Formats: sequence, C-alpha cells, structure tokens
Amino acid sequence: MTQPLLDIRGLSIAYRSPDGDTRAVRGVDLALHAGSIVGLAGESGCGKSTLAYGSVRLLRPPAVITGGSVTYHGRRVQAGGVDVLAATAQQLRALRWREIAIVFQSAMNALNPVLRVGEQLLDALRAHTPAPEEQLRARAVEMLELVGIPAARMRSYPHELSGGMRQRVMIAMALSVEPEVVIMDEPTTGLDVVVQREILRQVFELKDRLGFSVLFITHDLSLLLEVADRVVIMYAGQMVESAPTAQLRSGAAHPYTRGLLSSFPSLRGERRELAGIPGSPPDLRGELVGCPFVPRCGFATDACGQVDMRLGPVDRGGNGSAPPAVAAHVSACPFVTAHTPSPAVTVVAPAGPPVPATAAAGDRDRDDRHRAHPVPSGHGRRARWTPGAGDGRRGRPRSRRPCPGGDQSQQGLSPQPLERHLGRAGGLLRTAPWVGDRAGRRERLGQEHDRQAPGRAGTAQRR
Repeated sequence: MTQPLLDIRGLSIAYRSPDGDTRAVRGVDLALHAGSIVGLAGESGCGKSTLAYGSVRLLRPPAVITGGSVTYHGRRVQAGGVDVLAATAQQLRALRWREIAIVFQSAMNALNPVLRVGEQLLDALRAHTPAPEEQLRARAVEMLELVGIPAARMRSYPHELSGGMRQRVMIAMALSVEPEVVIMDEPTTGLDVVVQREILRQVFELKDRLGFSVLFITHDLSLLLEVADRVVIMYAGQMVESAPTAQLRSGAAHPYTRGLLSSFPSLRGERRELAGIPGSPPDLRGELVGCPFVPRCGFATDACGQVDMRLGPVDRGGNGSAPPAVAAHVSACPFVTAHTPSPAVTVVAPAGPPVPATAAAGDRDRDDRHRAHPVPSGHGRRARWTPGAGDGRRGRPRSRRPCPGGDQSQQGLSPQPLERHLGRAGGLLRTAPWVGDRAGRRERLGQEHDRQAPGRAGTAQRR
C-alpha cells in the first residue's frame, strides 16, 4: 500500500482548565492518501475540528497536544517526511498553506473585514510564492475566476459579498499556492442547498484538475456518502468506525454510525421510519471506561463496559471473520457486525391517572369539533363586547368559536377536559378576571380605603 500523504497516529489533545483536562481527542489514527477524499463526521463536540487544527498545530492555549505523531509526506519536502509536532516555527510557516491549507468553517469570521479581497489573496501569495507583483496579481485574478468570481471583485470588502461568494474566496485563497492537502472544515455551513451544490461541484472539479487531497469535515453524513472515498466516524473524541464509503453505506457496524444513517431519509428504495439517537454525548473530563456510547446504545450489554475501544476488522461475511479484501472496514464495537439486526425498540408511554370512559369520549368529540372549527392562534386579540346583564361585568365576548381562558360554562366544555386538551398541545390554561370588570374593581378599592380610614365609611357606596 502506498505511503499516506498525511499520517496521523495516536493523536491526543486536551484542553487544560482548573477543573481538569477535557480530553477532546483520544488516540486517533487517520491516514490521508494522495488524491483521495476522507470525510470526518460526528456530532458537535466530538473532536473533528480539534483533530484537524491540531494536526497542523493551529490550536491555541489552553489546548495541549498530549500524545501521538503527525507526519507529512509531500512531493516538495525532504525524504522521510516532516514531523509536524516537532517542527520549528520556520518549518511550520513553510508547511502551512504551501503544503496544507485550510478552508475555515465561517468565511465571514476567517476573512479580515477591513481588507479588500484582493489584498488578502495577495498576502498568501507574497508569503509563499517568490514572484513579481504583476504575476502575483494575475494569479489572484485567475484563482477568483477559477471559483466563479469576476476580477472586479478584487477591490470588494468581505461584507460586500454574499455568503457563497465569501466561501468561494476562501477556497480560492486556500488553493492559490497549490497545496497538496486541503482541510475543509464544514465549508458549506449556513449556505442554501443550491449554493452548496455549486461550491462542492467547483471544489471537486478543481481537485481533479490540481490533484490535491481533501479532509472534509461535516455534520452531514449523507453528503459524505456522495463525495468521500472513505468515511471516518468520531464519537467522544475517539474514532469508532472507518470504512470505504460503499461499505459504510451498505453495512455500517458501529451502533452510533447506524444511528446517524437512520437520522436522514433515503431518496431511493423502500420507505423506512426515521429514528434519532436519544441522550447526549458524555462528559470528556477524566477517563471514559468502556464504550462511551453505552448509555445511548440499543445493543448495549454488560460486556460493553469492558471494551477497550480498539479498532478491529468488521465481519462482513457473517462467519465471524473479516476477509482480507474488506479488512479496511474497522469498528470499535466487537459485538455488532454489519449483519447484526437492529434491536426492537419498545416505546413505553408515561404512566398517568386513568381517564374515565365518558371523559375520553368527550375528548374525542371535542377533538372532532376543534378539527372542524380550529381555535385561532391569535385568541389573545381584543374581542368585541356586548352590554352585560347586570352581573357586575361590563360585557361578554361575542365570538363564534370557544376562547381558551374565557367562560367555559358558556362554551359547553367542562374545565377538566379543556385543561387536558391544552396540556397536550403544550399550552397553559390561565383563567384571568374579566377585563371589563371596572365597577367591581372600584368597589374593592373603596372598601380597602374605608378599612384604612374608618372616618370615611361609605366611600364605596357614594362612588
């Protein structure tokens, strides 16, 4: 097998704090070969961006690389490659952007807001390409036109460009000095699907033309299944599964990967029920004993608490052994294979007081009436009033539909079923005094005043 262009072995990164280290990346191995696209997927906080930035030493304190090695084998470096973690500042300056470039997640934050786009492109070219100024400007214009931006935009500021154009500027800047590795950290975040498709199409056309390799970081596993040659799944700072895209699509082994695949609909084949992943990721402070996915896993057993999370070949033949041809598919779960059926999920309804049959029938009748005449969402609007009947109220709302919070006896609904109905809808039943009860309010204020001043008895009656 050919030597990888970027070889990451056992990389561990922690964030130091007075409460202890947060181990964001835990012994991750990753290999990026020349001309390939490796996709890195996982939930927010699983360590994807930390792994990518740590591999080129772009992390600032309190981040600390606590172990592992990163070796870069490029055409323009010495034999044996460059040990990135042991490189000097001068070696890192020559390595970054010239050999390994990054398309950052947020183009608006990555671009300098007070410099024109052309100046920022020229800044990277001047630092890594010794050439006359005219040639550098011509190269900057060429790169902008290569990603579909006219040369007139060289004098534009970042805020004068759309989100898609800013992202294209970042891609042009990353490719301006012809690197061999491009790390794309969620390059299409915040863009609509049409712009996403156009940007990705341009990126992969440029990849075929210029021959660089891509480490593609995203939350969208469905996108990686379309564009990546190999997909790596991370969870809680660890790699839990790695496989060629076709094998991962047809038979994911790790339960977490299966949960990700079940969380988005398929455009082809039979209809299936979508299922999310319950729970939350674990706290990354301290040690994680066994498999960290156990609290959220439907396959979990007592033996999962003793798993060492070492990647092993996946049995895709169903006979307990992995053929050498597919040994590249590895997983950290030794108990689930590509052919293990998904566990049956039993949904248990929360316990509650029994509902009488008459009340249940009343609920059904009321639901039918609400479907026929739904309560408007703006029921808090001012209602029209008619003269009252001498009961101390100024009037009564004239409405053809029941009003939540109004006189329920006038609506023909008992308070208890209505409260249950609003509770199911997420509302809160609040019975407020009548807005027009000004006479009653004046009488109560007068009585309170008489109690405080006995000499002025009868004030309420005189009013």
